[in-house]
Amino acid sequence: MAKGEGAEHYSNASLLSKPGIPDGIKLAGKHETRNRLSVCNKLCYAVGGAPYQITGCAIGFFLQIYLLDVAQLDPFYASIILFVGRAWDAVTDPTVGFLVSRSPWTRFGRMLPWILFSTPLAVLCYFLIWYVPPFEDGKVIWYLVFYCLFQTMQTCFHVPYSALTMFISDEQKERDSATAYRMTVEVLGTVIGTAIQGQIVGMANPPCLPVLGDVTLNGSDSNATSLLTGSEVNVTHPVISLDHTKTAYMIASGIICGIYVLCAIVLFFGVREKKDSCRPRSEPMSFFQGIRLVMGHGPYAKLVMGFLFTSLAFMLLEGNFALFCCYTLGFRNDFQNILLVIMLAATLAIPFWQWFLTKFGKKTAVYFGTSSVVPFMILVVCVKSNLVVSYVVSFAAGVGVAAAFLLPWSMLPDVVDDFQVQNPDSHGHEAIFYSFYVFFTKFASGVSLGVSTLSLDFAGYITRGCSQPAAVDLTLKLLVSAAPIALIMVGLVIFYFYPIDEERRQGNRKLLQEQRDNSDSETDSTELANLA
Repeated sequence: MAKGEGAEHYSNASLLSKPGIPDGIKLAGKHETRNRLSVCNKLCYAVGGAPYQITGCAIGFFLQIYLLDVAQLDPFYASIILFVGRAWDAVTDPTVGFLVSRSPWTRFGRMLPWILFSTPLAVLCYFLIWYVPPFEDGKVIWYLVFYCLFQTMQTCFHVPYSALTMFISDEQKERDSATAYRMTVEVLGTVIGTAIQGQIVGMANPPCLPVLGDVTLNGSDSNATSLLTGSEVNVTHPVISLDHTKTAYMIASGIICGIYVLCAIVLFFGVREKKDSCRPRSEPMSFFQGIRLVMGHGPYAKLVMGFLFTSLAFMLLEGNFALFCCYTLGFRNDFQNILLVIMLAATLAIPFWQWFLTKFGKKTAVYFGTSSVVPFMILVVCVKSNLVVSYVVSFAAGVGVAAAFLLPWSMLPDVVDDFQVQNPDSHGHEAIFYSFYVFFTKFASGVSLGVSTLSLDFAGYITRGCSQPAAVDLTLKLLVSAAPIALIMVGLVIFYFYPIDEERRQGNRKLLQEQRDNSDSETDSTELANLA
């Protein structure tokens, strides 16, 4: 690729150096060269997507079990923290998107300053989420405040970053290529987040506590074998205490904070917004006018609603899978490895799904990829607990998870292009489109975490118990299998009516290219007049 780019530059340089070549051709070559993104530019842009995925994966997989078993909060209060935090986060997305869309151009661009200034506060709040304060009365307020602050700061990072896709190049092909780089790095980010958080915390697993009512709960007249086994483990291995587990969570969060800062620096210094690629913006509009504008676009509304249901399904699976592995499957010391297998499989599947969407189209890829995970959701709760089978099922499920999470994001630029084709005089609203897309993702996460934790409370979840009531096991099976499958089916029905197929997408691309060519021609005429 680098070699090809060098040849391109050489060709354009030769063209411009030859006498007798019309100035219009020279300027066309200059525009073509200017719109190309180097591999370094694409990599630096892609690295910026890692912080959101690393922190999101760590929070999604581990925050619920952390609040219940390490911070030792009541499940009811944990559900309030998880739901309110995500609900607040969801509200901030369209607000930040609106503010970003009205931001003035600076010497660093319009999106990058938001990313730069939000990073220090984001990493500080993230670290304090994983710190257990030395007091009991205000512990719920502590986690609620810092969770909401972190989500706000991360929104100030991720919404501008998502919208940055539309401002790094005029060429749809270059944006698609950069998005492919971003997809790969983001899935790697989920692997890094799972590996760091899971492996460090897994080495300091908090000991379970014997449940005196276990005999009654399980309806057995004899001593519960699993309970005695758990008790004996705690007696024979007293090295790991709850304090060790708290320290492990802080170490993991510190490492993730360092990666967050490093990625933000690489993004800021490695990517440049192209001011001439930003189309002239329309007259500023109010917040609610912006909402009506984007939600009134039919393809966008269908994409967002379909993505809402599928995201809610996978957020339920993500938020409860660690507890499911610990208590229903009985793999208390192996759950972090099972999660890592899922993320590794998702990473390895990215090239396949990239080929698949190129071959069969984005809509078909989303439809096929999302539905492919359903058989494995059924299998994981129907097959008798077996560690090897669990690893195999997790790997296969990870392939489908990659498609379900990443492919809808590749469709969003097509919706924005479709809007611009239908509204040629309305520009500068990209941040609003992306912010509402992120809003529904986080709204789904908040609902899933809040509802699932509250359901466990109603089922009688026992904090750090070596065993759980039968109602908790049933609830976990519903949360990782039956409920996600139903939501996926609803999402697929909505995706069926999504109107932008490959023919329409290619047509939009041609129309937008014609608009850009006309704009470039006007610019070239002005430059030629100035040269004359």
